[in-house]
Amino acid sequence: MQGKLSILVVESDPDRARQIVDGLSGGDAFAISVVSESSGLARHVAERQPDVVLIDVESPSRDSLEDLAIASGPLDRPVAMFVDRSDDTLTKSAVEAGVSAYVVDGLQAHRIRPILDAAISRFNVFKRMRTELETTKRALEERKVIDRAKGILMKARGLSEEEAYGLLRKTAMDSGRRVSDVAESLVTAAGLLS
Repeated sequence: MQGKLSILVVESDPDRARQIVDGLSGGDAFAISVVSESSGLARHVAERQPDVVLIDVESPSRDSLEDLAIASGPLDRPVAMFVDRSDDTLTKSAVEAGVSAYVVDGLQAHRIRPILDAAISRFNVFKRMRTELETTKRALEERKVIDRAKGILMKARGLSEEEAYGLLRKTAMDSGRRVSDVAESLVTAAGLLS
């Protein structure tokens, strides 16, 4: 998140909204939008495409957390939620909804920026972990397909595993494709022929 950070503040009380904005003030680092109702959160997020969403509610309901999970795109941006009251179930639901920072009884202007920084950092750590997990899963799936393709070549042509991989690699290089793509084509074709 480089440049001016856009923040969508969801707060129904104008005085508390002003407290949040004041807590975030500090030069031109932020572009802050304030909305007073959380009911149209999906629309507000879609219209504004904020980098961060800050929500202040008295006590979140399961429905509002579900709406948050759908609307705010917790996988796309950090979400910090300030609540006056909570319980273990709501805390767990907030975390499952993707809230990066869930602060109970903690809306104090001097704490907003550090909490925002923590939410952004936590979000970035989890985003990096999700990316690494997806990359690892994809590599594992590609490895499985390559192993199946090698097995098909070994059986059909009487090749060793090394020779089968060499053939896949040569075919990929000759056709300007990835080894996993050539392997996928071979596995698909073998499946059609059997």
